[in-house]
Amino acid sequence: MLNRLPFLAFLCLSATLSAQSFYEPATLQEVKITFFQANWDAKLDSLKAIDNGVYLLAKSVEINGQLFDSVGVKYKGNSSYNTNNAKNPMHLELNFVIKGQNYNGVKDIKLGNGFSDPTFIREPLSYEIARKYMDAPRANHAKVWINGSYWGLYSNVESINKQFLQNHFYTSGNRSFFKCNPEDFGGPGTGGNYPDLVYSSADSAFYYSKYDKQSDYGWAELLQLMETLKNNPNSAENILDVDRALWMLAFNNVLVNLDSYTGAFAQNYYLYHDKNDRWLSTVWDLNMSYGAFPLLNTNQTLSLAQMKQMDPLAQSTNSNRPLIKQLLANPTWKRMYLAHLKTILLENFASESDYKDRASELQSVIDAAVQADTKKFYTYANFQANITNSVTIGGGGPFNTIPGIADLMNARHTFLITNANITPLAPTITNISGGGISTFTVTAQVQNATTVTLAWRADTSEVFQKTAMLDDGQHQDGSAGDGVFGGSFLLTDPTGQYYIYAENAQAGTFSPARAEHEFYLATPDLPNTGEVVINELLADNKNGEVDEAGENEDWLELYNNTNSPISLFGLYLTDNPSNRSKWAFPANVSIPAHGFIIVWLDNDDLQGPFHANFKLSASGETLMLSDGASIILDQVTFGQQLPDVTFGRYPNGTGNFTFMPPTFDAVNSLTIKTSEPYEQNSLRVFPNPSTGVFVVKSSQALGNLRVVNAFGQTVFSGKFEEEVDAVLNLENLRAGLYFIQTENGVARVVKQ
Repeated sequence: MLNRLPFLAFLCLSATLSAQSFYEPATLQEVKITFFQANWDAKLDSLKAIDNGVYLLAKSVEINGQLFDSVGVKYKGNSSYNTNNAKNPMHLELNFVIKGQNYNGVKDIKLGNGFSDPTFIREPLSYEIARKYMDAPRANHAKVWINGSYWGLYSNVESINKQFLQNHFYTSGNRSFFKCNPEDFGGPGTGGNYPDLVYSSADSAFYYSKYDKQSDYGWAELLQLMETLKNNPNSAENILDVDRALWMLAFNNVLVNLDSYTGAFAQNYYLYHDKNDRWLSTVWDLNMSYGAFPLLNTNQTLSLAQMKQMDPLAQSTNSNRPLIKQLLANPTWKRMYLAHLKTILLENFASESDYKDRASELQSVIDAAVQADTKKFYTYANFQANITNSVTIGGGGPFNTIPGIADLMNARHTFLITNANITPLAPTITNISGGGISTFTVTAQVQNATTVTLAWRADTSEVFQKTAMLDDGQHQDGSAGDGVFGGSFLLTDPTGQYYIYAENAQAGTFSPARAEHEFYLATPDLPNTGEVVINELLADNKNGEVDEAGENEDWLELYNNTNSPISLFGLYLTDNPSNRSKWAFPANVSIPAHGFIIVWLDNDDLQGPFHANFKLSASGETLMLSDGASIILDQVTFGQQLPDVTFGRYPNGTGNFTFMPPTFDAVNSLTIKTSEPYEQNSLRVFPNPSTGVFVVKSSQALGNLRVVNAFGQTVFSGKFEEEVDAVLNLENLRAGLYFIQTENGVARVVKQ
């Protein structure tokens, strides 16, 4: 099974889902800002000149009709900002004064002014492609009003902040975090202060103007990364997510995104130091992708023709770009980088319609808003033309010609697909299969490879470990030399993940092609339907079995219908069908042949491995046994339950569910094994079993009395408001188990 970030984002998932509509490309947002001051523009300019981090208090911000009071607003950006601009990019902080204030989970709103992008869609189109291969922001557009006047169309890009880190990186977001842009906001690269990861000094103060630290600490870890890239680059994967960095660099190259680490100022990316002590890179600020920023180096401005034929290994010999030079100096990482580059190229640019149709769709959403925007940098005709053709304005300098996206990328695809770095024949990986329980074995047919690697991890928060796959006849790979490679790993979590990488001396390939961002799920082999079943449950335990803590708790009994033990690893229990992975069985647990396992459903999983994190409802609900996803092995929906009466299968393991006396960890039975009067809560019934006549006695008035059959149907009812005993003639009923229920208790009886 192929997956990407399985069952997406365990931390802050609800916030992630609720925020999706705010960044849905087909939805045009509306943002209305009201300032106290009429000269708000001059004040925002002054604040940015004094301190790039200072906000102006706005009276209110209205987002799609929802009003927010006391919002912080500031201008943002470097080259996109100018005091003479009719509209400038803005950052809105909804919780500036009122802590926790948010719009569907969104607190930071980043609005771009369309600088250097006549199409208005470079950002959402580029981020949409990036998210196929790496964690990256979502983006769409917003119409913005200021003090009642329409101010124009802005891009609306998800902020890379603590919420983003929590949603994507399985973290609290409190570890080392850097925005890799010069802290000197006078312009990108001012004074050569590039966040280029060049190690020049052991003194962290040397780098203060190069990087914008977003966390309380982090300089020591960042210096360690830079020093490693300089002096021991082949060990970089110990402190850097190399694959994520390779995807970012390949993306920048294919899309000619040079206002990035790849370009002149080595900026516009974030670094976060995760719980595995590795740096994770995230691309940022894509409004000048597709060649709108032509500077490969400060002394090298590329023409349109040069951008079309930019070397896929650009900057690989530049010592001032160690992330590129040092990673690509490693032969395997270089082949991985080229495989990623080829995947991006083939999946998005093999045909003009691959991206041009999508670009047109995005433009159709904003067309009217662009026409109405009197403050835009380009004309409406430029907007219409620039998806296909270049647009030139002003004096015709390097930043005044914006390449047509299709013109650039059609030629770029033609150049790259025939480039000598791309054309070598890579291995092929087919017929992938995997299975096992505690040990998971993967096999695949691989051709034209000298080495094949199996990478695996327990879950998305972990680091992929790697082992060789071999074609030697000793790794469940068939015969030696038959082209089938095999490899195994210890499966410690039912959400295990894996991918395969194969290479020869010239090229490498991944399966799935988008690995490590996508991967296959290593799902333990599961029993067939009917082999392990929900056999019996008690949802109202008053006086029955007790757990290790001496407590009367709800319990569930599973039964193995087969002649062999069955592992329960990879199975889940839940009472919520929309959350099927609510409680997982521990590893290395099996149910014996024709045997039982009891799980206490007491919402107290700290008491032991067989205590689930939920309780049953005595009023009725659904209980499910599944693989945590799509495969349901067994489920039962039950109604109102009776105290100390179980709901179970009769016959044991295979029959329909019915009410019965508890048979805890034993074969289910409808009969009571004693002829003594049955007594519960002062209620006595005898003889029991009986051919039909029962005497009911109680220390208190019986009140309302009813007799219920094993299917929960009332077969007799009567009122005994003063009587403390009664004779019930049930001779007309079928033989079986019945329950006599009064206001004082419940008794199980058997009609013979």
